[in-house]
Amino acid sequence: MSGAADGAAGGGAAAGGSAEGGAAAGGAAASGGGAAGGPHPRLRLSDTLHQPVRFSMAAALAAADQLDFKDLRDAVQVTDSALSKQISILEAAGYVAVSKGFVGKRPRTTLKLTPEGRAAWADHLAVLREIAAG
Repeated sequence: MSGAADGAAGGGAAAGGSAEGGAAAGGAAASGGGAAGGPHPRLRLSDTLHQPVRFSMAAALAAADQLDFKDLRDAVQVTDSALSKQISILEAAGYVAVSKGFVGKRPRTTLKLTPEGRAAWADHLAVLREIAAG
């Protein structure tokens, strides 16, 4: 899933980004939408980050500067293959940077949120809080 998919489901954000930004979603983002008759805030949620495993991954990565593949896998309690698939989706959206290297003779994959990923995470959480507040 790409950032463009976020925009399509989230109310029409500019290319490459999530709809969480708001202005592209018809201007209702700044006013909060919903109660005032505008679009419901859920329309600004990121489809990319809303999926439970990716949501958990983003939360773990947001709390750390970076995590090794193994540590992230253990934190979100998924298989290696499930984590790899979700990493690919977040990387394609521009939300996660993947670095591969070696520690001794062992390969090590390190992951961190990109600045765009941190912004999308913050926006996604803000929309969830807005919904929760009613």
